[in-house]
Amino acid sequence: MSNSPSRPARVDLDRFDDAIIRVLSTDGRISATELARRIGLSKSPTQARMKRLEEAGVITGYRAMLEPIRMGQAHVAFVEVRLSDTREAALQAFNKAVLAVPEVEQCHMIASRFDYLLKVRTSDIQDYRRVLAERISALPHVASTSTYVAMEAVKDLF
Repeated sequence: MSNSPSRPARVDLDRFDDAIIRVLSTDGRISATELARRIGLSKSPTQARMKRLEEAGVITGYRAMLEPIRMGQAHVAFVEVRLSDTREAALQAFNKAVLAVPEVEQCHMIASRFDYLLKVRTSDIQDYRRVLAERISALPHVASTSTYVAMEAVKDLF
């Protein structure tokens, strides 16, 4: 038996489900009445579909979209991380530890010449340098890193 996470079952979605998801992905605060109007159903079936999508794990929550630049977090860097050990225990140790680094917005295990790709957001290059030295490089099994600084976000959904 493997310790790797199992993939969730795929949920079959019809055109109304797709429409609900599309609208909610851009406006999570829309009223059920307005959502129903936009997708062409009445309020009760729309609410029932939303509840079903939530219970099935398709909709996992609702959140506020924040503007990092207005919060003083304008610096974005992507960091390739190479580990010294890629056995399962080392991967799990890295995965657990990286979750505790608040400046890491995203962490993806990659099938490439490096092991992980991190999206790191800080206030400026000096703050990034500190985070790299004190937090990222100190994560379990980190052998090396390479940094790419983003100059502009052309498309950023999250």
